[in-house]
Amino acid sequence: MSDSQHSLEDTTVAIFIAPEGTEEIEFTEPKDAVSEAGATVDVLGSETGEAQTVNDDLEESEMYEVEKTFDEVSADDYDAVIVPGGTVGADTLRANEDAVELLRSHVTAGKPAGVICHGPWLLVEADVVDGRTLTSYPSLQTDIRNAGGEWVDEEAVVDDGLVTSRNPDDLEAFCESILEAFAGA
Repeated sequence: MSDSQHSLEDTTVAIFIAPEGTEEIEFTEPKDAVSEAGATVDVLGSETGEAQTVNDDLEESEMYEVEKTFDEVSADDYDAVIVPGGTVGADTLRANEDAVELLRSHVTAGKPAGVICHGPWLLVEADVVDGRTLTSYPSLQTDIRNAGGEWVDEEAVVDDGLVTSRNPDDLEAFCESILEAFAGA
């Protein structure tokens, strides 16, 4: 894949991060993919400062700078949104009303979003799953079905600009799918 294939010049992307517990690779790989395609990326969290990511063993990994807070931006500021997973991080984010409202406003405005692993908990909380087909970490399938969505076991699912994936093993397909969706927005 070349950057010219999916140019994101003049595209502004928000990527969510929890104060702690966001899966590092699900944060860094999509962020790098859209940045390399030319997008401007803002890291959003509940408060500015540093956020602690985790690796797949839930051990602390690297720290990342939170540039803006959910309550100081709006869906109008972004062309696309990425929500990484991580069990603790996604659970923390779905309890943050500002994060949920920002994602709800973004998705209901018809703008593309990429959400991976446990990140779809935010989609459920934002009440934007009904009538959509998506995937996630397998343990979320009941939540998704109860919210009116159809859960499928595929590495990347695209439903009207909403891109979802199951886990870090699907990152290549997820990144390719978000580049396509974000470039087509």
